[in-house]
Amino acid sequence: MKVEKKVIANLTKCYATTRLNYHGKSCFLVAAEKQDPCYLFAEDGTKLETVWEGPGGVMTMLQVPGSDGQFLATRKFYGPNDGADASIVIATPKAENDWEIRTLLHIPFVHRFGILNRAGVNYLIACCLKSGHEYKNDFRFPGEVYGAVLPKDLSAFNDDNQLEMTLLQDEMLKNHGFSVFQHGGHDAALVGCEEGSFIFDPPMVPGGDWVITKVLDIPTSDSVLVDFDGDGKPELGVISGFHGNSLTIYHLNEHDHYIPQWKYPAPEADTEMLHATWADTILGKPTWIVGWRKGTKDTIAITWDAEAGTYKTEYIDRNTGCANAMHFVNAAGQDVIVGTNREINEVALYTITE
Repeated sequence: MKVEKKVIANLTKCYATTRLNYHGKSCFLVAAEKQDPCYLFAEDGTKLETVWEGPGGVMTMLQVPGSDGQFLATRKFYGPNDGADASIVIATPKAENDWEIRTLLHIPFVHRFGILNRAGVNYLIACCLKSGHEYKNDFRFPGEVYGAVLPKDLSAFNDDNQLEMTLLQDEMLKNHGFSVFQHGGHDAALVGCEEGSFIFDPPMVPGGDWVITKVLDIPTSDSVLVDFDGDGKPELGVISGFHGNSLTIYHLNEHDHYIPQWKYPAPEADTEMLHATWADTILGKPTWIVGWRKGTKDTIAITWDAEAGTYKTEYIDRNTGCANAMHFVNAAGQDVIVGTNREINEVALYTITE
């Protein structure tokens, strides 16, 4: 794996990133954790627009399916100790550097969310890190997960008319981890918290029940499901505990239970605050990108080495403190990774080749 790095912006505490199709072009967004801007970039890293100057507190952003540049974003989640005023907003482009921002719903401590499609229906799933606090680093109040059908037309929603969501599960301490994967031909969410990792399958039809399945019972900060070795059974990649320093991949045994298969061999003091996580196919191989914000602050790519019969790790970058990473294939067919290197306020574009 060869990595070519290009620094495309300096953004204080850069954090969230997502793809955006806008005016027929493949773009991406980057927003900040604190009181800082959100920028729109072309896929080559050219900055196109400033979506907003603030406020920030953006943990997640996602394009509204079928739209031309409209997206949802969390705002005013400035960290575990300052998220009571958080919400999910709708950003709609009106003109260059002119975006209308409206409230979809106020939802305290909302940290991650996803849009899941099943049988042509889009469902919004929102995860709250916790439900309250009384002092700094107070995690006594468990988080929750909510779900709702996401309407095709979001024009009616604002502060006075918010989307109603249904509580799917509560009693989830430090409800931090979230990823989306294909499960039986539809989108599903993998949610991680102190109680473990849970799969959330949206209803077969609107109004039906969500199916929630626990797949691991150890404290989970983030997790992904990927068939690394191509045996038809997904492995479970887990970061543990909350903002933890343990990176482990679990394999399904003959009883369909996940058991530890591999652990990242670096000292855990080096991998403190594991945080960035993205699973995708890169250079034709299932790949898990992981970055950590303390210790050596590296970003790595994990793949299965069939010849050696174990996992292989390669560096994408070092000493940058990546908060989030995202992969896409550009118009030239190249694998590209966007890294929000929060600890050095750097947005970077990595082109990956053989």
